[in-house]
Amino acid sequence: MGIFKRLKTITMAEINGLLDGIEDPIAMLNEYSREMEQEIVKGQNALARQIFVEKKQEALISEVKSLVDKRTRQTKLAIEQGDEQMARLAVQEKLNKESQLQLYVDQLASIKGQTQILVEKLDQLKETYNQMQQKKILLASRANVAQSMKQIQKVTISFNTDDMARGVTRAEERILMMEAEVQAGNQFSTPFAQFDAAYSSYVSDEELNKELEKLKSEKEKVAAL
Repeated sequence: MGIFKRLKTITMAEINGLLDGIEDPIAMLNEYSREMEQEIVKGQNALARQIFVEKKQEALISEVKSLVDKRTRQTKLAIEQGDEQMARLAVQEKLNKESQLQLYVDQLASIKGQTQILVEKLDQLKETYNQMQQKKILLASRANVAQSMKQIQKVTISFNTDDMARGVTRAEERILMMEAEVQAGNQFSTPFAQFDAAYSSYVSDEELNKELEKLKSEKEKVAAL
């Protein structure tokens, strides 16, 4: 059972670590930046295709315009030559091409409208991306400060104040003991010093008797005079 419990603990720790990594604000901002960059690339590719379609439509309009002009010249030439049949065919072709031309022009207007919308959307996306990049710098700085403060708080909380107080008490007791030892040493050294002084001033009985005899002899001499 102990092994399974330990494996469960390790697994949960790994899962929580992954979740912490996913919820990392800086990682989230970087992921958003990458996603927006991908969207910008998609938008630029779509705009490139849209511009290609627009250019192709303009080329088609130019081609049809050339055909309309050509059929107009043919019609005039047929009328000048008195060729009624040729003139009718040229006019019919001219009208058909003019109808197509109007359709292509309307389509081009619609395409250009879509292009303009796409350009505006892409500009908005780029502006949002630039704003997010600037904001990401600020948020990254704030996140670093917050992470540092969080780490400091963890370290502060991890301090065991009870152990510290007990350590200070032990240090204080040790200092008091050292002071007591010094004081006790001074008290023991004083009697010995007094004993030494007394011993150094001690006079023997022999010296005392000699001094007394000397003084008596001097007194007797003075009396004899």
